[in-house]
Amino acid sequence: MKRIIARLWRAIRGPVQWRILWLADSTFMVGVTGIVRDDQGRVLVLRHRMWPPGREWGLPTGFAKAGEDFGTTVVREVREETGLEVEPGRLVRLKSGYRLRVEVAYEAHLVGDATPRVDDFEVLEARWCPPDSLPAGMQEAHKQLIADTAPDDQVNGACSPAETVT
Repeated sequence: MKRIIARLWRAIRGPVQWRILWLADSTFMVGVTGIVRDDQGRVLVLRHRMWPPGREWGLPTGFAKAGEDFGTTVVREVREETGLEVEPGRLVRLKSGYRLRVEVAYEAHLVGDATPRVDDFEVLEARWCPPDSLPAGMQEAHKQLIADTAPDDQVNGACSPAETVT
């Protein structure tokens, strides 16, 4: 069923998708992204089920609920998509997006266990990656967010083994 919903979602594309989201969410949508780092400086990246093929990798992302603080949105979305606990950090981006959308991005830091437990409805895979070893198919805007917020002593190497939905 999940695959059918994802395939249908990809098929309707464009204005119809936006109309459905507009009806389901607040009138003015706020997309919130979290740049989550662990103690080693690696970034949490997710392979999203409903994103277009070839561009399905990105950061934890979701829509704010009406009246919700955007830092709280990051915490909620990361928990829903991966089961991980994070603390929100500084606001790194606030800009107008596509049509009736605002895009917000916060840094966030892992608190506790680093083993993701992916939500198999939205996420197919989760990895901790050094900023210089992001997977192919990573959203360009998310690569830029990671680069813009990279610490001076950035970690290098390979991604952790994936937590994958089978």
